[in-house]
Amino acid sequence: MPYQALLPAQPVVPRTSFRSIPLHFAATCFTGALLTDIAYWKTAEMTWANFSAWLLAAGLVMGVIGAIAIIADWMRGVLPMARLRLVLYLGCLAAAFVLSFVNTLIHSRDAWTSVVPTGLALSMATFVAIVIGALVGAGVQRHPAEGS
Repeated sequence: MPYQALLPAQPVVPRTSFRSIPLHFAATCFTGALLTDIAYWKTAEMTWANFSAWLLAAGLVMGVIGAIAIIADWMRGVLPMARLRLVLYLGCLAAAFVLSFVNTLIHSRDAWTSVVPTGLALSMATFVAIVIGALVGAGVQRHPAEGS
């Protein structure tokens, strides 16, 4: 028996998600920004505000890469979700991105007002949007495209 008969006719390409790593990295940066905002609020040490600004910037860069990856996943058919779940998932990610962008602008202020109270509130709102988006997105592999 020739060995070609044992090989599949078409190459098997795993359908992995491109969005996972950049979105997890962005979520980690935004969560870190919340923690450093809390540290600044408690200590008034300007270094924490600087850390927050850098974490927000890194999270936004990775968020843009994640958005491009979401589009690539959707076009490849690796984003199998029901329409309502997909809208909620993308809405939470968009809300987190917009909140973080506004938070970056707030963090460009000087001293105490760069974080307290607006920056801290925006970091908390971003964290909530990320958690909701993660919970909705976790159902992608478990409940693919039910009720589409």
